[in-house]
Amino acid sequence: MLEKFFYLEGAYLILGGIILLITLYVTTRPFMSSAAPRKGLTIVAIVLALFIGLHFWVTTSRIASVKAAFYAGKPVLCESRMLRKMAQSIEIRKDTAARWRIEGDNFVSPEYTRPFHLARCIVK
Repeated sequence: MLEKFFYLEGAYLILGGIILLITLYVTTRPFMSSAAPRKGLTIVAIVLALFIGLHFWVTTSRIASVKAAFYAGKPVLCESRMLRKMAQSIEIRKDTAARWRIEGDNFVSPEYTRPFHLARCIVK
């Protein structure tokens, strides 16, 4: 679960670290009070942790709903990064000729060279 968290939220954790460094820089300026770094870093860290945690919860909930819909035979729309000019998304169903299956958190088919991550999919 921790590996999934770092995979899905890694970019946001890096951005959060940069935001904390900016907060530290701003709150340590001579015109700021001596308590500003502690207060500023605490508030910004709490807000970032809440937003990143909420994003992770929403993403993992969507992954679970996409898996359940796929196994129930419902259509799923996934972002296609290969076909940028024509189709922006692809419809995936369990019972199609493309023989879709789930491996880990990816949709895989022998018809497509790249897998589709479930975090980039929604139930149609």
